[in-house]
Amino acid sequence: MSNLKNSRPTLTRSLTSLSLTGVLLLLGVTGCEKDPVKKKPPELADVTVQKAAEEEVTDFEDFTGRLEAVKKVDLQARVTGFLEKVNFTEGGMVKKDEVLFEIDPRPYKAELDKADASVVQAKARLNRLESDTNRAQALLRSRSISKEEYEKVIGDLAEARAAVGVAEAGRESAALFYNYTKVKSPIAGRVSRTMIDPGNLVKADMTHLTMIVSATPIYAYFDVDERTHLRLQRLLSERKIPAMGNNKVPVRLSLADEIDFPHGGFIDFEDTYIDSATGTRRMRGVFENEKGLFTPGMFVRVRLQVGLPYKATVISEQGVGTDQSEKFVYVVDAKNDVEKRMVKTGALWKGRRVILKGLKSGELVVVSGLQKVRTGKNAPKVNPIEQPIGPAAAVELSTKLPEIKAQEKK
Repeated sequence: MSNLKNSRPTLTRSLTSLSLTGVLLLLGVTGCEKDPVKKKPPELADVTVQKAAEEEVTDFEDFTGRLEAVKKVDLQARVTGFLEKVNFTEGGMVKKDEVLFEIDPRPYKAELDKADASVVQAKARLNRLESDTNRAQALLRSRSISKEEYEKVIGDLAEARAAVGVAEAGRESAALFYNYTKVKSPIAGRVSRTMIDPGNLVKADMTHLTMIVSATPIYAYFDVDERTHLRLQRLLSERKIPAMGNNKVPVRLSLADEIDFPHGGFIDFEDTYIDSATGTRRMRGVFENEKGLFTPGMFVRVRLQVGLPYKATVISEQGVGTDQSEKFVYVVDAKNDVEKRMVKTGALWKGRRVILKGLKSGELVVVSGLQKVRTGKNAPKVNPIEQPIGPAAAVELSTKLPEIKAQEKK
C-alpha cells in the first residue's frame, strides 16, 4: 500500500508533463503554418446588352404574292403573207407604235392602188352625172324633157354618189390591210423572243409572233386570310384605316434577296368575295418599277399595314428566348445582377421585336452570351458590354470585343 501511494504523485506528474508536451507540440505546429491564401473573386462573365428603345411602330401582316405585268399583249399577225423582217432585239425594250415585224406588202399595195383607182373612177362618173343633172334641170324647166327622163338622171346621180362612198370605203380597207403588213407594238414595254423567223408564212389572226409586257408600273397580287380580313373590316368600321377604293391604302414589298420592305406602293383592287376553297380574299398592290428590279412572275413578300401607329418598346430579336410557349428576356440591373423576365411580344418592326408587356424603355437586355447567364438568389453577376442597336453596330462590336476585354483587365 505504501508503494502504491508513493507512485500516484509520480504518475500524476508524468501525465501532466505529457499533456503540456502535446499542447506545446500543437502550438508549435500551429505557429509554423503560413497564413491562409485569400481566394480571388470569380471573373465576371462578359455579356452583350442593348437598351430597350421606345419607337413609333405600326402593326402589319405579311403575305406571299406574285408579280404580274399591268399590260400584256400576245402579238399576232392581222394579214396573211410571208414574213420579211424582224426589227427588234429579243428581250429588249420597245416603244409604243414601234415597227417590230414586216410582212411582204406587195399584194396589199396592189389592192390599195386598185382601190385608189376605183375612187378616181367613181368620182369621175359622179362629176359627169352632176353636169347631166344641171342640164336636165334646165331642160325640164323648158319642158324639153319629160319628168320621167329627169328622174332617171337624178337616180343615176344618187347611184354615182353611193359608188364614190363604196370606193372610198374599199380604199380605207385596202389601206388598213396594207398598214397591217408592218406589225407595230401596241404598248411600251419589254418584248419576248420571236416565235417565227423571216421567210415563213404567217396567217392572219392565227400566227403568234411574240409577247410584250409593260415594265412600269407593276402589279403584286396576294391573298389575305379570313382572320386578317375580319381585322381589317373592324379597323375600317372604327375608322382606324382608310377605306380601299378611292383612297390609296399603303403597302410595302420585299424581294427574295431583301430583308426589309423598301418598296412602297398602294392597294388599288380587292376582290368582291372570299374564295371558299382557300378562305382568302385576293388583293392587288401597284408599285413603280423605274429601276427595273421587278419582273412578272416573281414571288415577293407583301406587308400590309393593319392599324394606326403607336408607341412601343422594341429590342433585338436575338435577345428574346422561348420557354415552352412563353417568351422571356434577361434584364441586367444597375448592380449587374440578371433577372429572367417573362414578356409578351408583338410583331417584328424594322428587324426588331416589339415588346407589348414586361419590359420598359431604357432597361438593359442581354442579346449575346445568354449561355453564360445565371439567375437566382446566389447567381453570379455579369459584366455588361453595351451595344448600340443595329446590325452594323453589332459587327463593329464583335471585331472590337477582344480589345475592350483587354482594356478592362488593365
